[in-house]
Amino acid sequence: MSSIMRKINKIIIHCSATPQGRDVSVAEIERWHRARGFSQIGYHYIISINGIIQKGRNIELAGAHTQGHNANSIGICYVGGMDAANSKPKDTRTPAQKRALKTLVAELRSLYPGASIHGHNEFANKACPSFNVQNESW
Repeated sequence: MSSIMRKINKIIIHCSATPQGRDVSVAEIERWHRARGFSQIGYHYIISINGIIQKGRNIELAGAHTQGHNANSIGICYVGGMDAANSKPKDTRTPAQKRALKTLVAELRSLYPGASIHGHNEFANKACPSFNVQNESW
């Protein structure tokens, strides 16, 4: 990670909206995004079920994750966000995902002091990321 030209003032957290317990690869999310017309994956980071932080879109490029807020934000997506039946939103973060998310947010905040932390649901009429980001201790 490097401090780059983009002025980052938000870190926006998402979920993949996939069933609890089903891991999803970066390549699979990229396929979904390309099918929607994106040039590549829209998120900058993806956190797998086992807590591994994977890179998505180059951080130097604006994301494609939150309409109207991509130019000055970093998008993080954890895998999950739906119950096992894939019928309703649920906070499915594993302990490893919670640790990884806190670590990544702390690293990004040190690179971008003053950046605020948000859930996708603060900017769109969606459940994503299926938990209240403002109730977390970052």
